[in-house]
Amino acid sequence: MSGTLINLIVQLIAGAVGGNAAGGAMKNVDLGTLGNTIAGALGGAGGGTLLTALLPMLQGAAGNVDIGALAGQAVGGGVAGAIVTAIVGLLKNMAAGQSAK
Repeated sequence: MSGTLINLIVQLIAGAVGGNAAGGAMKNVDLGTLGNTIAGALGGAGGGTLLTALLPMLQGAAGNVDIGALAGQAVGGGVAGAIVTAIVGLLKNMAAGQSAK
C-alpha cells in the first residue's frame, strides 16, 4: 500500500477514536456512537490532511513506514476528530434550541 493510503487510514481511525472520546467526555456534544464515529473520522481525515500539508515531515519517507510520521498522523487525526465532533455537537444543540453547558 502507498504511504498516502496508510496515512489516510491512520487519520480515519484516529479521528473516529477522537470523536468518540470527545462525545464520551462532553455529554452535551454527544452525537451517539455512530454520529461521533462519522464526525470524528471526517474530522480526522480533513485535519490530518491539513496537518500533513502544513508539516510535510509527517508524510514519512517515500515507500517506508515511519513510526514517527504515523504517530504524528494519529495525534493530528485524533485531535481534529475530537474538535469536529465537538463543533458538530454544538451546532446540533443550537439548532435544537438547547443551550451549551
